[in-house]
Amino acid sequence: MFLLQMLINGIVVGSIYGLVALGFVLIYRASGALNLANGEFVLFGPYICLVIMTSLNVPFLAAFIGTLIFSAVLGLVVERLVIRQLQNAPTISVIMATLGLSSLLAGAVHIIWGHSTRTFPPVFPQTPLNLGGIIVTPVYLWSFIIVVILLIVFSIFFKFSKIGLAMRAVADDRQAALSMGMSVKFVLAVTWMIAAMVAGIGGILLGNINGVNPTMSAIGLTVLPVVILGGLDSIIGAIIGGFLIGIIQNLAGGYLDPLVGGGLKDVVPFIVVLLILMLKPHGLFGSRGIERV
Repeated sequence: MFLLQMLINGIVVGSIYGLVALGFVLIYRASGALNLANGEFVLFGPYICLVIMTSLNVPFLAAFIGTLIFSAVLGLVVERLVIRQLQNAPTISVIMATLGLSSLLAGAVHIIWGHSTRTFPPVFPQTPLNLGGIIVTPVYLWSFIIVVILLIVFSIFFKFSKIGLAMRAVADDRQAALSMGMSVKFVLAVTWMIAAMVAGIGGILLGNINGVNPTMSAIGLTVLPVVILGGLDSIIGAIIGGFLIGIIQNLAGGYLDPLVGGGLKDVVPFIVVLLILMLKPHGLFGSRGIERV
């Protein structure tokens, strides 16, 4: 039973990792750069949602939608004011810009909301569910359901919508997309908006599970092993990598942490990534670059 409990917890947390990693992969596919401010995008989501719920006294669903709008605007502002100014700069410049943005956003959170942990008002049912002897907290179950629905919606969006097809075209070959009359600037703006939105959703779900505090931004570092494991340019890899890292992390926390005194749970994802990089440098589903010699 303990094993099943750890697996269920790992699947739920891993699904949120996969959702956050999705935004990471989208930005990498569109611009070839790593967004090191992804953890701060996650951090802003639950704080904004919590402020809307408590200050304006509105239900969770309305606050959730309001947070999505805020996150989309945040992503658009970052793309317009920071990323677009560096469109002809080396990739390392874009990465360093996101690193600076990470520090700026983290500082803003500390100044506005402080360091203490805040909790959401009860959103989901509080009575634990007994599923064949396995105790499942409703917030875990609902978080998993929400993430699965969102991943399906985004998959359909990327595969069949005009904007989704344009995003895939720009990711595959930017010059060819330009020659076909596509607006790469528009696609990049939408990409950053979606990335900020999925990060905000992930933050809201994590906030309902563990509470909200500035240390939540560490998920940006945790998601790095997820995207590297799945493949930096693979959407399906991000989703599967999220599940794998979530399960491995929870199993390590349940079985290995008591043996070593704790702390291994946070290290195991990076150990897994090191092994994957040695055996399969492009990740499980990442595409292998082809260069002319």
